[in-house]
Amino acid sequence: MRTRKATAKQVSHEVPSLPDYTVYTLSTVQKSLCILFSGVLFAMIGYLFYHQWILSLLYAAGAVVTPRYFRRFLLQRRRSALSIQFKQALYSLSSSLSAGRSVENGFREAVEDLRLLSPDGDHELIFEFNIITACLEIGQPVEAALQDLARRAQMEDITNFADVFRACKRTGGDLVEVVRRASSVIGEKLDIQQEIGVMIAQKRFESRVMFAAPFLFVLFMTVTAGDYMMPLYSGTGMILSTFCLSVLGGCLVWINHIMKIEV
Repeated sequence: MRTRKATAKQVSHEVPSLPDYTVYTLSTVQKSLCILFSGVLFAMIGYLFYHQWILSLLYAAGAVVTPRYFRRFLLQRRRSALSIQFKQALYSLSSSLSAGRSVENGFREAVEDLRLLSPDGDHELIFEFNIITACLEIGQPVEAALQDLARRAQMEDITNFADVFRACKRTGGDLVEVVRRASSVIGEKLDIQQEIGVMIAQKRFESRVMFAAPFLFVLFMTVTAGDYMMPLYSGTGMILSTFCLSVLGGCLVWINHIMKIEV
């Protein structure tokens, strides 16, 4: 007979559907649409700078690499949402423990509070806390379930909370104070990240406008002064166009790098 005291890590191996928050898998539709739209965009840019359909199609072929960056964007957005949801869950858990409820009931109450924040159920922590409460129903220690969540999330806040929670349970520490302090520290950290995000939002918008300006300028000159732009579509002009596109691509990568906030 299988023991009911299986670890959360064993459960995660037995149930392969548990999400891994360090990876994001695009669906076939998402990948196809990403390649389609980016391919059309690259083809338009190629034709704008070269006025040759062959080179435009070669640029459009570069769309096959765009799902990688789209996947990174979706993964970052998912992890950011998970971080905010974890902050909300800790606030709820802290309130429940302060009211005198047990740890097990505190996690159950946190699920109900999270459902109020997301009535449609589209909430990563609702799923995760349901897993934790299910583990409690079969007699697993809550700290094992938290450790499994930390392993799959690979996020500093969740890992630190799981480690402190486990140490507190083992040594008989004050769980109410631990959860309260953890929710306060994580909340302050996320507030600072959100303030930084607001501060750079305007700069991010300005960078996008500046990045689009050369393309709009070339389009304007092509429409209004086509004869003046003709030397750019042959010989040395094509080399110059290629160099300019390379510089613009490098600037885009650099701007995205310096404005990225890791979670």
